[in-house]
Amino acid sequence: MSKLERLIDKINSLPNDLRFEEIKKVLIYYGYSLSSKKGSHFTFRKDGENPITIPVHGKAGIKKTYVEEIKKIIEKENEKNE
Repeated sequence: MSKLERLIDKINSLPNDLRFEEIKKVLIYYGYSLSSKKGSHFTFRKDGENPITIPVHGKAGIKKTYVEEIKKIIEKENEKNE
């Protein structure tokens, strides 16, 4: 199992300790790009999809609600590729 696959499995378990860099890696893998940063908020965009904005506050993990949004993106992208 690759590092990316392990990371996707980690996200699917909805952890409380997910770091921004991990989320960024997965979103980029699925074709999203970082389109803007305003203060502590990072917005990712992909053509034909709704943008997703992730707030990052210091070393604290990403809030569960945003991890759930990333999980939905992963599920949607995997359905497209089946």
